[in-house]
Amino acid sequence: MLNKILTKINWRAILIWLGGVITTLLGLMLITFIISKASPVDPVLKMVGDKASIETYRAAYETLGLHLPLYQQFLNFLGQVMLGNLGDSTSTGRTVLTDLATYFPATLELATLSIFWGVVLGVPAGMLAAIKKNSLIDQCLRCIALLGYSIPIFWLGLVGLFVFYAKLGWVPGPGRIDDIYLYTLEPWSNFMLIDTLYHHEYAGFKNAIAHLILPVALLAFFSMAYIMRMTRSLVLEELNKEYVLCALIKGASRTRVLIKHILPNIAASLITVIGLSYALLLEGAVLTESIFSWQGIGLYVTKALFDGDLAAVLGGTLLIGVVFILLNAIVDLLCKYLDPRQRS
Repeated sequence: MLNKILTKINWRAILIWLGGVITTLLGLMLITFIISKASPVDPVLKMVGDKASIETYRAAYETLGLHLPLYQQFLNFLGQVMLGNLGDSTSTGRTVLTDLATYFPATLELATLSIFWGVVLGVPAGMLAAIKKNSLIDQCLRCIALLGYSIPIFWLGLVGLFVFYAKLGWVPGPGRIDDIYLYTLEPWSNFMLIDTLYHHEYAGFKNAIAHLILPVALLAFFSMAYIMRMTRSLVLEELNKEYVLCALIKGASRTRVLIKHILPNIAASLITVIGLSYALLLEGAVLTESIFSWQGIGLYVTKALFDGDLAAVLGGTLLIGVVFILLNAIVDLLCKYLDPRQRS
């Protein structure tokens, strides 16, 4: 049985795919290295301070390996990254890897919940708009999508805080959880919802959900607008094809044709749209995290940039790039699985 499965696997395609992923990762590391060299921030001065002597400066310069040729510096950088050593953050005094493990779960939690609601609301809305093309429902849904593209996210976030927090008091203020829980809850996974449940802090769990409502609604609205628009376009393209007309002539209802025929045919393209939207949420939630004081990777990199913390900026950039590449690789595999035409 195992031999039959192994013989059916297209090893050449798998090796080509792995080669593409590895090449892209190496290219990302090379670009990150070039950015570090082009940065105006002197890593030696950040390490020893402005008042250090010339001897101390030279010793630190050699310790960092900056006296070596560029290709050797890149190989050393590559080796350190492979070992998980991204340097130390001058802003927090901890290793960058520790900071990323602390802050990235916050962004992952926010983006995952946002894309979930974006898909749950966006895909059915896009299908409905396509079926009801040029009707009042379609015009209203397209207007909602247009608002999602047009309104600046920082403005909508500030308005949301002003209305629902400052005036109505329906949601708590910025942050991931109230301070009474923040300083008494011992981190376990750095996912606030998981940590509160792990410690049986059910009141804290409810409080964490309350803090998530507004930022998740904001990001879900923008992802929903994109997903809804693309779903509508994909469904409209399929509605004009002959197999749909044939199914309708045979007496199948529009709902059955949509679910049984159209949805499987657009699944691969839809997965690509959702994957891209999710990746954009993971790397583009900087403004949302800043507005809501959300201690995620976007806010961490932004603060590090203003502080001149080069190691933290490069570490955050590298992490986001790796996540983006891996998401694209997963989407590519899913598309090949869902679309037989891409398996060859």
